[in-house]
Amino acid sequence: MPSSKIEKYTEQLTEKEMKIAGYGENPFGFVYVQGENTPNSDINDALKRAGGKPKDCELSDFSIHGTGKAKPEYIITLKHDLDTIIVIECKNTAKKHCSDSLGHPKDYAVDGALYYAKYLKNTFHVIAVGISGTQKSEVRVDAFYWAKNQTNYSELIKSKNIILEPENYLKLVRGEKVQKAYSLSEVKATAVKIHDSLRINKMTEKLKPLFIAGVLISLQDISFSNDYDKLTSFDTLLDSCCSAIRRVLNDGEIDLEKIHEIEGKFREIRTVIKLKATPLSDDNSLRWYINQLEMKIKPMMDYVGNTIDALGVFYHEFISYSSGDGNSLGIVLTPQHLTELMADLINIDKNSRVVDICCGSGAFLVAAMGRMFKQAATPEEIEYIRRNTLFGIEQDSDIHTLALANMIMRRDGKSHIIHGDCFDTHTIEKLKNLRDEKGRNIVLNKGLLNPPYSQKDHVELEFLEQELSLICQGGEVAIVCPMSCAIGTKFKEVRKRLMEHHTLKAVFSMPDDIFYGQGAGTCVCIMIWEAGKPHDTSVSTFFGYYKDDGFVKRKKLGRIDAYNKWNGIKTEWLRLYREKEVVDGLTAKACVNDKMEWLCEAYMKTDYTKLSQDDFQSTLNDYLAYLIKEGNVYET
Repeated sequence: MPSSKIEKYTEQLTEKEMKIAGYGENPFGFVYVQGENTPNSDINDALKRAGGKPKDCELSDFSIHGTGKAKPEYIITLKHDLDTIIVIECKNTAKKHCSDSLGHPKDYAVDGALYYAKYLKNTFHVIAVGISGTQKSEVRVDAFYWAKNQTNYSELIKSKNIILEPENYLKLVRGEKVQKAYSLSEVKATAVKIHDSLRINKMTEKLKPLFIAGVLISLQDISFSNDYDKLTSFDTLLDSCCSAIRRVLNDGEIDLEKIHEIEGKFREIRTVIKLKATPLSDDNSLRWYINQLEMKIKPMMDYVGNTIDALGVFYHEFISYSSGDGNSLGIVLTPQHLTELMADLINIDKNSRVVDICCGSGAFLVAAMGRMFKQAATPEEIEYIRRNTLFGIEQDSDIHTLALANMIMRRDGKSHIIHGDCFDTHTIEKLKNLRDEKGRNIVLNKGLLNPPYSQKDHVELEFLEQELSLICQGGEVAIVCPMSCAIGTKFKEVRKRLMEHHTLKAVFSMPDDIFYGQGAGTCVCIMIWEAGKPHDTSVSTFFGYYKDDGFVKRKKLGRIDAYNKWNGIKTEWLRLYREKEVVDGLTAKACVNDKMEWLCEAYMKTDYTKLSQDDFQSTLNDYLAYLIKEGNVYET
């Protein structure tokens, strides 16, 4: 295939990433291609003087011209800055990206872009961009700013190997925040790319999420974000990053001891020999990781129209991408749609005070925060929510660090996440004696919980009992726990104590594979409890057989809502619960006590219209597997 045809793929990639909606007028300005005349005579005259790109011509040499007409791939003018233009040169392979001398404009993308820029800069401020390659994952990009009538140009280092939208190049030159519309595919792709890069650098599984947490925290500091690209040594950049972490954590009113601990953990990246030895100008260097997050993820957070927290989503995607990462830290991430469902089930609102005594990396508190923010009417209400309504406990020091990062990334103003044991009296007293900024008692009225499973010292329902003891009378707790907790043959004493003091309002059987991809095969249910009100066995409990959430399994992505079914399913599930509607095969109501089973399967009626031959065969297969496991199948 001729190189000119292959080059079309580079141009298509450029237009897609720059969001060029056809040639001519665009929302950001005007796009002119392949040397077509523009309405601006200054541009036309400059390109005429340049002529076609010569094969050899040093940047300082104006005496050599190519034959024919100048044909840069793109000339872009900007509506918001008439004195600045963008010139772009494309090549179909990275081998043709740039020469060592930058003096071969005909054969190399960067050389060609700068060749045109040296003529255009006599009249304009010029942003020159060289783009090489046909695949986004492998594309090479370098951009430069050549101010009007200046002898020298400067490299826009932060945009290296990243294609920006035209106005973002202008923002980068001006030192303003780069903005980008939210893209889940971009978030996932960046998470995968960084994860794989850290593997190449041989960073330990345990250190990876802590390293990313530190970088994400440091990027909340404006001075660090503005200046890190100017630092030239690993140690200097590491020290600057740690200083930024310290400033951000101080603003979050984190204990000094914890700040030193987090700094110490981040400094452990010095032990990653390959990372330390990588020059900061190269891919997979410390600066490269910071740059990837600042230029690819942070712009989504700063985009005016975005309501989704891109940094938080990236962080969740990163630590859930490899089950090895999560398990190395003892993390089993509660799926985001499950945390949001549980927050909806107990009607968390902007006036709630929410606690999670096993908060892990903070998924439940983030879900609660998101729901509360949607109901806040003023910036003052949002700020009050951040500083006075979300509380957690996490025992593991490393995971506590991740939880703090998760909340700080969402600009949580105080980060009331206690490092301690949720069964320790001193730790619990801290939560019982909470005061807001005006000195008023904070009464906890909502709880969310995914306790650690199969612990030797405490069973799952004891964590529930402990959290309910913190909730005011009439408050609610939603817990996701193994289905074994809902069967009357286990945890008899705890079940009895729970019902003596609290009310079981509802139980929902969840999809069997809801934790697929995280090394956790436990079948779970959601329980809803009302605190401080003994269970009345004459009042029915609601049960849901909520096994089909519409999610499907996808390689490397885990369970995803590929067909956009979840919102409709969730709406129906919530309606059935709130209206206490019984639907055969889906919901039921029953009066239960502590000795009975607490699962919908025991009480719902079968909807025979939905049964098929496959259901019959599946049941037989399950029964046969059970017999074999129990040793009840013999040869005859």
